[in-house]
Amino acid sequence: MDGRLHPISVAIREVADIFQRMGFSIATGPELEDEWHNFTALNVPADHPARDMQDTFWIKDRAGAVLRTHTSPVQVRYMEEQMQKGILPPYRIIAPGKVFRNEATDATHEAQFYQLEGLVIDTNITLAHLKGTFDRFFSEYFGKDVQTRLRPSFFPFTEPSVEVDMWFQPEGTEGRWLEVGGAGMVHPTVLKNTGVDPEKYQGFAFGPGLERIVMIKHGITDVRLLHSGDIRFTYGFDQTAQ
Repeated sequence: MDGRLHPISVAIREVADIFQRMGFSIATGPELEDEWHNFTALNVPADHPARDMQDTFWIKDRAGAVLRTHTSPVQVRYMEEQMQKGILPPYRIIAPGKVFRNEATDATHEAQFYQLEGLVIDTNITLAHLKGTFDRFFSEYFGKDVQTRLRPSFFPFTEPSVEVDMWFQPEGTEGRWLEVGGAGMVHPTVLKNTGVDPEKYQGFAFGPGLERIVMIKHGITDVRLLHSGDIRFTYGFDQTAQ
């Protein structure tokens, strides 16, 4: 047997290529995070349910240390680093990476999965720029016939906030809308916490789940197949994006 890339690895390469053509650079951050970057800097209140044990993996004997629950800490670290270097916006990054949630698994949920974090900070940015970015990405990754919608939602780190849904209809099944992730305009408090002037700059952020994007593209009905460890699973996918 020849070596094969996992379909998530292929997707990360394809997604990165699309966003790099759109002018985005790639940023990374640690999977073991501190409470400031994972919660506080992102305007998550101290009593928010996401901080509770049922959602977050806290590290024993290491106060304030968590397995990151989202890739949003990468945007905080990136903005902090740029401001410390005296590099003002515009910023335009993506940060694909693994995240961890203490939750039950089912056909569309896993305790560990990948997110595609995105961040754009500049002057005169609106929600229309976010929608345009999604439309461009989805049309390049899925093709022109892709169906998407934005729904109002709430996240502490964006305002206004939206959920991004995609039409999901694997062959032989009844179609339905599948939530792929959240997005919105970066909350001014987040900008302030990283040293960026919220009076001068605005921006948007997004964090769709990569597994759900792969599920929709390839008609996979159970996300758990992507983490089954069965090498035979990788032989059902095109490897041209290597």
